[in-house]
Amino acid sequence: MSMQPPGATGETLRVDVAVIGAGLGGTAVASVVARAGYGVALVDSHALHPPEFRAEKLGGDHWALFERLGLAPAARPALTPIQSIDIHRPGTRPVRRRAPEYGFVYSDLVNALRAGRPPGIAVRVGRVDALETGPARQVVTLADGARIEARLVVIATGLGDAVRRLAGIARTETHKAHSLSLGFFLDRPAATYPFESLAWYGRGPSDRTAYLTLFPVSGAMRANLFVYRAAGEAWTRAFRTDPAPTLAALLPGLERVCGGLGVAGRVQVRPIDLTLSEGHQCDGVVLIGDAFCTTCPAPGVGVRRVLTDAERLCRVHLPGWLATPGMGADKIAAFYDDPVKRACDADAIRASLFARAMAVEPGPVWAVRRLRNGLVRRAAALFGQGVGRHEGGMVGAGMAGAGMVGAPTSGESGPASPGCHTRML
Repeated sequence: MSMQPPGATGETLRVDVAVIGAGLGGTAVASVVARAGYGVALVDSHALHPPEFRAEKLGGDHWALFERLGLAPAARPALTPIQSIDIHRPGTRPVRRRAPEYGFVYSDLVNALRAGRPPGIAVRVGRVDALETGPARQVVTLADGARIEARLVVIATGLGDAVRRLAGIARTETHKAHSLSLGFFLDRPAATYPFESLAWYGRGPSDRTAYLTLFPVSGAMRANLFVYRAAGEAWTRAFRTDPAPTLAALLPGLERVCGGLGVAGRVQVRPIDLTLSEGHQCDGVVLIGDAFCTTCPAPGVGVRRVLTDAERLCRVHLPGWLATPGMGADKIAAFYDDPVKRACDADAIRASLFARAMAVEPGPVWAVRRLRNGLVRRAAALFGQGVGRHEGGMVGAGMAGAGMVGAPTSGESGPASPGCHTRML
């Protein structure tokens, strides 16, 4: 189901909350707000969410958030259930774990959530041309002249900066070219592979590789590869041009395990910068998800962050805000200071930085940490937390569903790096 067309030119719609951006986070917020009985408008420049390389895999902890937010029934038809994952690490035996996860195409998931949205959401399709904010009332003006008046504006525009700039909020890059995510389909049906899903880790710092994951999506085998490289370097160009041999050379043994390695269609490449918002504590406006900060998808933290933002905003803060007059910066600050949100953001930042360091940093300190992690995994296997080729449990020292794909848990990667502060899907 597509979203509704814009309203009549010059119309003014009055609601409690206006959500700008109808991706995963924006649609989630609008749905929760509408079910709570508040007036809500949902604004996006596309009637249907276009193809976009974003999150493509969910784990059990993420699914719990979907259920708590009432999104599970609408989301389920867009998801491919996954029950097991084969984990390949250098120098160790492959391990198969039972790990309930879900593969999906991001645009399909978002469009399923839009189609299953509750009644009462006033949907407007169009570009936001102006945003007036203040301590009591906000005004969103669309390109066709339609106006939306709301007590609160939620900006959920992801990596887009246009609406954030209209609100006078800046974005600062804390780690430019932090990582690179590559997405592509293999050339055979998922059922022809000797595993249901797979994670394959890099050999060491010289590979500049976090891991590859293969997982089924609607009968096809999808691949997400996370590397610490630049979009313009020779290796990336070679991967775009001739992905199968470049991948086989990067991860020796993968072609044999897959029973042949071919890539179908084009390779999608998404450079990842870590960013933070500045000047975001202002009257009448809240940023959620990647609009607030961006983290690396390799540790699998993006979906958890955006849905945690949605849950804390809609369930903890918004009812009290709307029950009292005004929508000044003092109210808004309570959301950014929320301890659960802050902890989730801080964990995501730490995981992003630590995962990169564990994969690429040379020197004895990081060599010892990598050795320690290997010993911890072996000890866990000996004491029944991963022994043998078939195990239960939600991933232990292997993978946790998340962000763009099932990814190493922060616990598996080791203790979080010190000195990291809150910030970013």
